[in-house]
Amino acid sequence: MDPDSTEFTARLRPRLATSPLWDFALAIYARPGVEQACLTLQDEYGWDVCELLWRCWLYQQGAQAGALPSEVAAWQREVTQPLRRLRRDLKPQAQADSQVASVRSRIKQAELEAEQQCLQMLMKISLNELAFSPIPARLQGLENVLLSSQQRQKKTQLMAIRSVESQLDPLPAAR
Repeated sequence: MDPDSTEFTARLRPRLATSPLWDFALAIYARPGVEQACLTLQDEYGWDVCELLWRCWLYQQGAQAGALPSEVAAWQREVTQPLRRLRRDLKPQAQADSQVASVRSRIKQAELEAEQQCLQMLMKISLNELAFSPIPARLQGLENVLLSSQQRQKKTQLMAIRSVESQLDPLPAAR
């Protein structure tokens, strides 16, 4: 591990500990345009909203991480995504049947709890295991942090990212 990265991570962790990821996610998601932008990135581009919110949380601290931890990716794939699919599949039936609507509502609650668990996993891993690096000056801007130069970038994708970024608090000064 790079000594600069080790030092940066050591300075970052106390700041992250005072800003719980779940609280950040709820606050940012409630801001104007963020929910729709996150759902656009999820539905049209296959992005994981929990991962996006985690990366925004880090970005707000001037940090970036590597790949999504495998245990988190597995949780999303095996728990959250099946709940989301089931909830969406039941939508037409729920509109016509109140009992199905009740089941769908409980599935929606379970999906939200699965997302909360995902964010708690990411917070724990961030505080105890992962190393981070500062965002280089050349990567300033959320879209530059989230998108690699090889990824195809569509206008709606960039607009959604910019919508989320516009609701983030300003980046802290270099530390």
